[in-house]
Amino acid sequence: MNKFKVPSGEIIRRKAIIQKELQKSGIDGLFIVQRVDLFYFSGTAQNGYLYMPAEGEPLLFIKRYMPRAQEETSLKNVVEIKSIKEVPGLISDFYGNLPGKIGFEFDVLPVRDFNFYKSLFHIDKYIDGSTLIHNVRMIKSDWEIEQMERTAELSKKTFEYMKTAIRPGLTEMEFAGMYETFARKLGHGAKLRIRDFQTEGYPWHILRGTNCGLVGSLNSPFSRGRNKLLTPNEPIIIDLPSVLNGFHMDETRMFAIGSMPDRAMDACRAAIDIHNAVLEIVKPGITFGELFHHSVETAESLGYSAPYLGPPGYKVNFIGHGVGLELIEHPIIAIGEKDRIEPGTTFALESKMVFKNEFSAGIKSVFLATEQGAMLISKVPLEIFIC
Repeated sequence: MNKFKVPSGEIIRRKAIIQKELQKSGIDGLFIVQRVDLFYFSGTAQNGYLYMPAEGEPLLFIKRYMPRAQEETSLKNVVEIKSIKEVPGLISDFYGNLPGKIGFEFDVLPVRDFNFYKSLFHIDKYIDGSTLIHNVRMIKSDWEIEQMERTAELSKKTFEYMKTAIRPGLTEMEFAGMYETFARKLGHGAKLRIRDFQTEGYPWHILRGTNCGLVGSLNSPFSRGRNKLLTPNEPIIIDLPSVLNGFHMDETRMFAIGSMPDRAMDACRAAIDIHNAVLEIVKPGITFGELFHHSVETAESLGYSAPYLGPPGYKVNFIGHGVGLELIEHPIIAIGEKDRIEPGTTFALESKMVFKNEFSAGIKSVFLATEQGAMLISKVPLEIFIC
């Protein structure tokens, strides 16, 4: 097992940024419960809680497993607890008093848990601190980009394996099991982190021919055709989210065995053209809405406005999303979004079309927004794979 540890400099940097945001917002501290946020600010995902004050050193509470938490975190103040009920008293003892305003992760914290915490803390004001956390996590450091590049290398090797292993007679599910097994051997963690409680993440999505032309099938790997055989001369769409040491990639490529029908091939090439057209205009300050609009305009200019982003009546309103320690992060590249792209943000950009009851065509890659424009983190070639 290769040891993985978040460098202490990363934890110090993140602490400084979130504390600056807390001070600006007039929040005295954050009580962090969600596992990914806990990992981000402490370096460990062991069962516990983190109190991040607006000033001073954070206090990490571990229920289990303390020895591993101590090995993984670089925080100075780590306390082993038996019960959450000990936490308010320990915060008061450590800092001299409880905070007047405390922030919680309202976007993910269950109401029942929040009400329980309220009964323990007896604090004047409870604030939503999730937006501050999202904004800090949105900008990736050089070290984080390096971790995502390692995941991208895992993904590249897995797609290369797909090209050699795909063959007629396999079912969609059998083939998916083969390449997931290959990826797991390289370190793919399989568990994809999804913050939205209504969304579930799967490490494989594969749909062939008319099955990938089903409305809604691109959002779920469990299509009606999961037991249908792969056959030559038809489009096959493979969407592979990957995770290594907590850092995600999210990529889609088109495959065919032997050859692909001309109509499908043309649509796949158009999807790549749309994808590249969006990357060409990425620059600091451009709005997400402008990126979305440009993709739609490009699809129209290529003659694919009808199937782009779904068939008429079922189109989606986004073309990309943030990606990092969670598969889907803030922000979203969506219609009408006025937020502007910032250097250091990472996105999964997806250009997809659905030809209802025929086939789908698409491509998805991960890129980094820089001062100069867009830089691909994805290492899988922007190609259609004819095997």
